[in-house]
Amino acid sequence: MLGPNAGRPSPHPRGLGYPSGMKTFTIEIQRIKALTDRHGLVVARVDAAVQPLQPGRGQGDDAEGEPASTLSMTVDNARVLFLLLKKQLAEVDSRKARSQR
Repeated sequence: MLGPNAGRPSPHPRGLGYPSGMKTFTIEIQRIKALTDRHGLVVARVDAAVQPLQPGRGQGDDAEGEPASTLSMTVDNARVLFLLLKKQLAEVDSRKARSQR
């Protein structure tokens, strides 16, 4: 989705100190409220704690050292998310024409 500043140059030419200009966050899922699909997107409503990752700390870096956001949740919430995604994708597939499967 494009935000209100889409197409405008960033006030920070290279973002927040990251070479890619990407903002990174630590996201902890507290509760999954609902999962729906709209126009080809699966939309999750969740309660989450979101905190920005500080550049240079390495905790959000992937294998290549590039900054990345992290998503964490309990095993129980992961199981709920898996089951909801599986159900949602089955509903999406059932609405497709047989030739598109």
